[in-house]
Amino acid sequence: MCGIVGYIGSQKAYPIILEGLKRLEYRGYDSSGVALIENGKLEIYKEKGKIEFLEKSVSKKKFGANLGIGHTRWATHGEPSKLNAHPHSACHGNLALIHNGIIENYKSLKIMLEENGLKFESETDTEIIAKLIEFYIKKNFDFPEAFRKALNKIEGAYGLAVIHKDYPDTLLAAREGSPLVLGLGKGEFFIASDAAAIIRFTKEVVYLDDSEMAIVSRDGYKTTTIGNEEVKKKITKIDFDLEEIEKAGYEHFMLKEIHEQSKTIEDAMRGRILEEEGVVKLGGLLEIMYNVLKAKRILITACGTSWHAALIGEYLIESMCRIPVEVEYASEFRYRNPVITE
Repeated sequence: MCGIVGYIGSQKAYPIILEGLKRLEYRGYDSSGVALIENGKLEIYKEKGKIEFLEKSVSKKKFGANLGIGHTRWATHGEPSKLNAHPHSACHGNLALIHNGIIENYKSLKIMLEENGLKFESETDTEIIAKLIEFYIKKNFDFPEAFRKALNKIEGAYGLAVIHKDYPDTLLAAREGSPLVLGLGKGEFFIASDAAAIIRFTKEVVYLDDSEMAIVSRDGYKTTTIGNEEVKKKITKIDFDLEEIEKAGYEHFMLKEIHEQSKTIEDAMRGRILEEEGVVKLGGLLEIMYNVLKAKRILITACGTSWHAALIGEYLIESMCRIPVEVEYASEFRYRNPVITE
């Protein structure tokens, strides 16, 4: 999964973004990039490969920007390359956007935008969103409203962060099916796809829900639905520390995860196996458990590590429940015409 990090405040944005991206390395990626607004200019830097390649390419630059966004990409549309890496730009280089997820209707949107004179540089579905915002800005909507309009046109999954040169005190973010968290500080705010990226800087966060967006400035933030209804969000205190998400003395994350398996399994079971009552409680499944138990066939869709976990699930369900189980790659499943009964 791609990684998103953003910052607006009084500190230098680049070191915070870079550190956040490094904390998201465990997700895997094929390229990385940052966009910064400084002295009335928006600058974008990106490289194919490891974050250290990006870091090396800008090592001689002295960044003072207090607003920026950064991204690590795992390719879905378009091959891994510097051109397809995020951030993507629009508005003649004045807007930068980063994206997790997949836009389902990108082909029809691209045709519409090209018919309206907008040109594309990459092979990604992400660039469609940036150009769509430009399309609405050209229709005289301001930056936040153009963003909202674009969100109401796209279909699919997204976690988004966007900045614009002409709005140097604004960071926009939105979520639909892809995690996004807003970190709260004193006169500063953070955006990330995983709280692990920003835990060193703040322990107070707001989790955006689907179809919600945030308009963030140095003075505060406003959360609304993409239909422009204001939403009051609960502030959550992060209860894990930095050591828990780092390598904890192990040579690499995989080794750490192997040694943590027994604890992870125990944590996953906590609150679900009620020994005193002799029952297993599966929150979210209780109301439909009757349908699950009478199922003649079960399909599990997943990607990456989740796919491997699903294979174990297939083995356990079939051996214990005697119900046929199929495990499919979610990324492939969505493009074909599977046989699914009512």
